[in-house]
Amino acid sequence: MKRLLDISLTLIGVVLLLPLIIVTYFLVKLTSTGPTLYWSKRVGKHNLLFSMPKFRSMKVNTPALATHIMNQQADPNQYLTPVGSFIRKTSLDELPQLWSVLKGDMSIIGPRPALFNQDDLISLRTEHGVHILKPGITGWAQVNGRDELPIPEKVTLDAYYLKHQSLWLDCYIILLTIFKVLKRDGISH
Repeated sequence: MKRLLDISLTLIGVVLLLPLIIVTYFLVKLTSTGPTLYWSKRVGKHNLLFSMPKFRSMKVNTPALATHIMNQQADPNQYLTPVGSFIRKTSLDELPQLWSVLKGDMSIIGPRPALFNQDDLISLRTEHGVHILKPGITGWAQVNGRDELPIPEKVTLDAYYLKHQSLWLDCYIILLTIFKVLKRDGISH
């Protein structure tokens, strides 16, 4: 049932969001050198790696680090492309992930896929059984703090979703996601 919902919502989303996808593509293409899409190695269901596309918001050769690690090592703003901050704050950079949902690597709702080098997050999710879930474009942790949450709290929220997942909760998360994106809530850069 969840897979059918994922495919249906993704196809509807692609049709409705196609103008935004096209505009974002050209915004990235015209304002910075390099590829328009950035393919990131991410951890999927059962901790298997997959390539996840995003519109490139960072300059080419930016270190592949999670936001909380990047914030400790350098000012992440120095790596942003001219439109990077805008497409991140509006979550337009996430639109290519609809491809990952159609492909079956991701779901609309689930824990956000960890970067391949986020050992602390991967380990805690495995310890709490969250690794059995397909990662999502949005999820319970996303609508409850996003980038602002410490890793243990993210995993606690992911584990809550694992235990309480339902069609109703997925619909609630989708509505909260729309509200949070329009408000630009919980985005650190």
